[in-house]
Amino acid sequence: MGAIMLQGTGSDVGKSVLVAGLCRALVRRGLRVLPFKPQNMSNNAAVTSDGGEIGRAQALQAIACKVEPHTDMNPVLLKPQADRTSQLIVHGRVRGTLGAGNFRQARGALLGEVMASYDRLRRACDIVVAEGAGSPAEINLRAGDIANMGFARAAGVPVVLVGDIDRGGVIAAIVGTKTIIDPADAAMIKGFIINKFRGDPALFADGYRQIESLSGWRGFGVVPWLGATARLPSEDAVVLERGKARAGGRKLIACPILPRISNFDDLDPLKLEHGVDLHMVPPGQPIPAEAALIILPGSKATIADLAALRAEGWDIDILGHHRRGGLIFGLCGGYQMLGKSIADPDGLEGPPSTASGLGLLDVETTLHAHKALRPVSGMAMGAPFHGYEMHMGQTSGPDPQRSFALLSDGRRDGAINAGGTVFGSYVHGLLADAELRRALLSRMDVEAGGVDYGFTVEAALDEIAAALEEHLDIDALVAMAMAEPPASVPARDSA
Repeated sequence: MGAIMLQGTGSDVGKSVLVAGLCRALVRRGLRVLPFKPQNMSNNAAVTSDGGEIGRAQALQAIACKVEPHTDMNPVLLKPQADRTSQLIVHGRVRGTLGAGNFRQARGALLGEVMASYDRLRRACDIVVAEGAGSPAEINLRAGDIANMGFARAAGVPVVLVGDIDRGGVIAAIVGTKTIIDPADAAMIKGFIINKFRGDPALFADGYRQIESLSGWRGFGVVPWLGATARLPSEDAVVLERGKARAGGRKLIACPILPRISNFDDLDPLKLEHGVDLHMVPPGQPIPAEAALIILPGSKATIADLAALRAEGWDIDILGHHRRGGLIFGLCGGYQMLGKSIADPDGLEGPPSTASGLGLLDVETTLHAHKALRPVSGMAMGAPFHGYEMHMGQTSGPDPQRSFALLSDGRRDGAINAGGTVFGSYVHGLLADAELRRALLSRMDVEAGGVDYGFTVEAALDEIAAALEEHLDIDALVAMAMAEPPASVPARDSA
């Protein structure tokens, strides 16, 4: 069985989308394909059918492969809680919280777990399409690496390097990578892809040939800027501040960008609704007073993000919005923030502490080590939905008697205030269901467009796959992936 790995000259060069598009292109050719990312760092995660969690990008890539997401597709997931600490997820389950230095020491021991997941996937398909993290050019992180060349060399998987021409300097990025990485690592790279090209590719023909000449690697093609990527769920928070509120008299939905915002892809379906503008509010800006709805998103560090919210003065904006009768919707951590208090007696997010909430829902939350991870379905606002739970906390009080949702297993979820203007839920993915989205927008006197978000994502994947078929030498990529892999090369012990 075959395998290929896309690594990048840096973060946000488009690796995740290219892997998803390549997976869909190969599936359309009749191949059995599975995605794989040895190590991911993201607070946007998805729940698998076996009750674990993986990076959202790998869940999307599973959709591209027309299979159910599985924890083997992303065996090591880091979820940042603070600048120097992250929650460690291994095979979909919480393993603990580690500082950056501790993880660097521990990650070498995780290579065996990574390889076990990879071997299971490899035996179950024709081709594994793997994705690296960051860049192999981060040579300061090479010792003990399991995300890029440490894995590629252990598994004997050929690598294709992706460079982003839109940000400039792509020639230096690709050729420079060849120059600074270990020769044995460089030998794993068989070629490169130029991504996000705008304009006439013929204008870059000389640059393309110079990269081939200077690096000794073959080029597999130039991928144009693909508008369809905007219709896919986002994983990296770096994309959030790029969006601007649009003009045109539509109702405004505002969402503050919290430092540890998580699962913000919950909001992606709202971008497809022509009757509303979704405005992600960056630090340093007030929440617009004209917003019809404020959404408080999920958070990986709820108490710290609540403090950050207050430091920005957003609590004043939210309370003023409430006094004016505006709608407020809290999702997961945002739901917890709307309550009277959040207690962390075991220090799960930092030192043990209790914080006062915004007091807009009569609920109190206590964080617990047990993490609820499960797909759910039910009814909310008179509409059916499917989603998933992913939280560490128990919320109770009078307002949950007016629950936001009734789950299909008989449990109640969330809470609504007495006035019906503030509501919260632990369920992620609610807004992907057109009927529930219509019910929510009707509260704003907005007629929803009835867009099928799942169909939109599928159509975008097909569009991207077709573009890759046109602009990449996929036959050569498949031949390389299916070639007999070389014997694994022992990873070096130091950078």
